[in-house]
Amino acid sequence: MIKRITTIVCVLFSAFACAQVGGETTYQFLNLIASPRQAALGGKVFTNIDYDVTQALTNPSAINVEMDNQLAINYSSYLGGISYGTGAYGYTWDRRVLTFFTGITYINYGSFDGYDEQGNPTGSFSGNEASLSFGHSRQIGYSDFYAGGTVKLITSKLEQYTSFGAAIDAGLMYINEDIEFQATLVVRNLGLQITTYAGQNEPLPFEVAFGMSQTLENVPLRWHVTLENLQVWPIAVSNPARAETDLEGNQTQEETGFFTNLLSHTILGAELFPEGAFNIRLGYNFRRGRELRITDQRNFSGISAGIGLKLNTFRFSFTHVRYTNSSNANFFGLQLDLR
Repeated sequence: MIKRITTIVCVLFSAFACAQVGGETTYQFLNLIASPRQAALGGKVFTNIDYDVTQALTNPSAINVEMDNQLAINYSSYLGGISYGTGAYGYTWDRRVLTFFTGITYINYGSFDGYDEQGNPTGSFSGNEASLSFGHSRQIGYSDFYAGGTVKLITSKLEQYTSFGAAIDAGLMYINEDIEFQATLVVRNLGLQITTYAGQNEPLPFEVAFGMSQTLENVPLRWHVTLENLQVWPIAVSNPARAETDLEGNQTQEETGFFTNLLSHTILGAELFPEGAFNIRLGYNFRRGRELRITDQRNFSGISAGIGLKLNTFRFSFTHVRYTNSSNANFFGLQLDLR
């Protein structure tokens, strides 16, 4: 079974390895941060195996029995007046093999003023997109490996143009309960447009990612390391604004070598008191920090921090994410235990 799954993942990866990272695909909202907890830990974490039902929005192999009857609602007033949110629910049919998940991601781009080619007003218009997900995960035999999959139905409306698509997420998780260590390989947004905006097919934001996490034995701390967008290695691009000019007028472009690219794929996160009623979460996204930093000015781009609080059957989460000096985002989340 493991060999069969590995073969399928390799075939899918080779077929879509040319996929780009950003700005060249449609349905980019599928890569938005799924929850305040994810936001606090750097934006992407794939290895939380616990009550957090929104984890299944990014990694279906994380679906587990602790998500049974957990309902989560998350919201963010995002950059530029954009608002978006996610919702998730888990249900266990059989505690040994059958836990199901359903989730939704929705984004509203707000209202815009329209004009024709001559600059005459044509009225206001809006844009919004949504994705509905259904997923399931199960243990592979009696091993320490778990496999999961999610089907996504995607709808998008931008002014008068509409599009409909479908995609799948697949994940393979390794869990070592003795040392509380998890590792996972995830393939996300593998799909296509069923109907296009204007007759031209566009690729989806396909991604391959790898993650690891572990809860320390003598310290109430869980660390996370995530390697994102592994389908494209040279992810770092030189910024022309950071080119250096010598006295003779010769320009030296910003270096983007192996180490720069490695860090650009890396996200670090840490959760203090991960199993307590109150926990503190910190994260750093190297790519975000590098791309949004301002030369000769410290603005702490890439840093994120949040808290989690449990009150009886409620869990409340809040996160603040630093983008630039003028643009930051707050994330709010509420999870309810319906059992």
